[in-house]
Amino acid sequence: MARPTDKKRVAQRIAENKKAYFDFNIEETIEAGLALQGWEVKSLRAGKAQITESYVYLREGEAWLIGALITPLNTASTHTVADPTRTRKLLLHRGELDRLIGAVERKGYTLVPLNLHWAKGRAKLEMGLAKGKQTADKRATIKDRQWKRQKQRLLKIKNL
Repeated sequence: MARPTDKKRVAQRIAENKKAYFDFNIEETIEAGLALQGWEVKSLRAGKAQITESYVYLREGEAWLIGALITPLNTASTHTVADPTRTRKLLLHRGELDRLIGAVERKGYTLVPLNLHWAKGRAKLEMGLAKGKQTADKRATIKDRQWKRQKQRLLKIKNL
């Protein structure tokens, strides 16, 4: 009996950087693969990753993820030395890299990691092409969030 091929595979989130949406205006998102070691894949499957303090750096025509913490499992690897915060290479097509390099160097954008997830069995990093927010913009974001929350409360009371 043949397996159905039309099943949608849902991306499973490993880690998320919620602070990025508060600190930056995200204008575009890009998905990139990660060059990982075996122990890192096992740790990601166990959900032992954190990307809140990480950033993407473009150097010599390549993209690198710096500062991401992948905590090694005790049972994963005994014959290699695990570095939890090592610099990991991001896998992108040359055209995507050239476009990102142009945006970062000429237009003043920055690349911010947004989330780490599984897509078709492979670990992927979703990063955003972003510009930093000013303090006043952050205050406006907080006001909007509070107003939405208040509006939901009022609608809930009205519907009762």
